[in-house]
Amino acid sequence: MSHLPLDVFKQVVQNTPLISIDLIIKNNAGQVLLGKRNNRPAQGYWFVPGGRIVKDETFNNAFSRLTQIEIGKVYSLSNATFLGPYEHLYSDNLSGVDFTTHYVVLAYLITFNGDLSDLPEDQHNGYRWWDVKTLLTSNNVHDNTKAYFLSSSSLT
Repeated sequence: MSHLPLDVFKQVVQNTPLISIDLIIKNNAGQVLLGKRNNRPAQGYWFVPGGRIVKDETFNNAFSRLTQIEIGKVYSLSNATFLGPYEHLYSDNLSGVDFTTHYVVLAYLITFNGDLSDLPEDQHNGYRWWDVKTLLTSNNVHDNTKAYFLSSSSLT
């Protein structure tokens, strides 16, 4: 598993779709975990945790790595429910607005009841538990996050 140098990664983003995993995380009260994005794309919006799959990384290894990075606890795919594929299109990219970003996203549902103050802040500068009805009506929650709850009756 390796990460590309920034200049090469920008070329990839400009020319190909990226594959990622998004984590739809619910607590025992049925609320959804969202973090406020630090980085482009979707910067400043409340969004579900997740991240890219890197070359030569299996789905299971990517899932375990991303749950560790995003919530500080390792989960395996056997702990999750696959919700399906989604497509995220953004008018900007990690470095600006000179080209778009295209993600093919694999969405998974997991349950987590950890302490939000322990969550890492590399990708998000805050976390909150949201009721589904509230997140669907908020202008501060990104439309790509709302799409999970509009398309899946098992999430509402």
